[in-house]
Amino acid sequence: MSLIRNVGTIGGLTAISRVFGFARDMLLARVLGAGLVADAFQLAFTLPNTFRRLFAEGAFSVAFVPMYSRALHGSDGKPGSEEAAEKFADDVLAVFVWVLFGFSALAMVFMPGIVWLLAREYGNVAGKFELSVLLSRMTFPYLFFISLVAMLSGLLNARSRFGPGAFAPVLLNIFLISGILLGREMRGGSTDDTVVGYCLAGAVSLSGVAQFLYLWWESRRAGVRLKVTMPKLTPEVRRMGALILPATFGAGIYQISQLVDTFFATSLPQGSLSLLKLADRLNQMPLGIVGIALGTAILPMLSRHIHTGDAKEAQRLQTNAFEIATLLTLPAAVALAVCAPAFCTAFFVGGKFTAADGAIMANIVVALVAGLPAYVVVKILNPGFFAREDTRTPVWTALTSLIFNVAVNLYVVNRYGIVGLAAATAASASLNCLLLYAMLHKRGWFRFTAKLGGRIARQLVATAAMGVALWWAMPLMADRYAGSVFDRVWSLSALVGLGMVVFFAVAWISGALDEDLVKLLKRRRPKRNKSDDEILEVE
Repeated sequence: MSLIRNVGTIGGLTAISRVFGFARDMLLARVLGAGLVADAFQLAFTLPNTFRRLFAEGAFSVAFVPMYSRALHGSDGKPGSEEAAEKFADDVLAVFVWVLFGFSALAMVFMPGIVWLLAREYGNVAGKFELSVLLSRMTFPYLFFISLVAMLSGLLNARSRFGPGAFAPVLLNIFLISGILLGREMRGGSTDDTVVGYCLAGAVSLSGVAQFLYLWWESRRAGVRLKVTMPKLTPEVRRMGALILPATFGAGIYQISQLVDTFFATSLPQGSLSLLKLADRLNQMPLGIVGIALGTAILPMLSRHIHTGDAKEAQRLQTNAFEIATLLTLPAAVALAVCAPAFCTAFFVGGKFTAADGAIMANIVVALVAGLPAYVVVKILNPGFFAREDTRTPVWTALTSLIFNVAVNLYVVNRYGIVGLAAATAASASLNCLLLYAMLHKRGWFRFTAKLGGRIARQLVATAAMGVALWWAMPLMADRYAGSVFDRVWSLSALVGLGMVVFFAVAWISGALDEDLVKLLKRRRPKRNKSDDEILEVE
């Protein structure tokens, strides 16, 4: 099983989810705009999602997957077994279920306090604080079910079955699209959007149930037979618990920054939080498809190489992931930055979402995507620590970056508003990336080679050429971006097509594209080759 094949599976299914998510947000913008109910729902949706990414998909997964993988496959010459892996998973589940239930229940009880901490300014707008609390209580059960989904995804990932976990978010977006359409129908000709918010919040929790049932079914198909037993703090469970707390910071700098951003965004004029979240959707497209796919695929594979003492293959795996990440995210970041006005206008302006909203959103996108390469590379660097069960080092890098983010926000938010906030997030992610690499390099766990540096330099040349071409072409179709559906589609298609042709042509001429990488990307089933040049096959 190769890195390319795993990333292709995860990235392809994640791309489907992102397309559905994009359609969801396009509908959401048109139906709710950037007003009171939109802000209240965005806060209610942010809370369980942030805790899910921070604890379940972040801290829990990076601690659980390597330990489960070791129990299943063995390490240090000791054989693994299905029985050992099953016992470990059952012991973890027995404790995890009650922790989740207790945390979710307490959060729902104290939701007014949580909302006040994050959005105290909402109390200055009639009804906004109360609606935010109610919608947050309606969405929070999602955390319980989606956290169990994260555990089941980890079990399947350790068995190199990446598809179900990558497909599950599609169900979330299908439910949310249905909630928006149902809410719009129930609202009718009324100007009160509250019913749309209720439908959306209910759809969030129902989607959690659907994703859990789907992953449970897929786990049974894979031969995993989990059962809930009486909770016992076994040595392995205690060890995993000790890893989770620091991993919360190490794996979750982006999520922690999201909470910080939410706090500052809610202090700005109404609609700011909605505009930030919608802008982040454009940023999340390449981040989700590339970053999450690479990070998910690399952790169990890197763990196996490290546990078997194969440092050379570990270096190769991380080098490949780094090159793939920059190859895909550098042009994506520049294209999004240059074409932000066109994308925001064509995709979102309409209905209750005004042209003025689109102009502000475009500036936010430019600021956010400045940190896009760093967001993705962090997903590659963090597993270098987690696979070695070192969750402490990322704590300090993440904490340093978080403090930096807060300090910068205190300066820029009052001066530059929501755009300054987005720029601060990008800067803090870049700092975290640099610190993580410095520590990996210092310990000899990953080295940035001259060959990799040369390849990235050529990628930058191709990216610059593409950026110039898009900057030249953008004004030529300015009156089409807000036109009919046909005008919007063909004008954006022309921009995307031009960007791709220029980038890949210059990349090919300059040598930015590794011929071996291209060959393996084309192969349906890559074959193992132990040559130093054929570095993508890792098993």
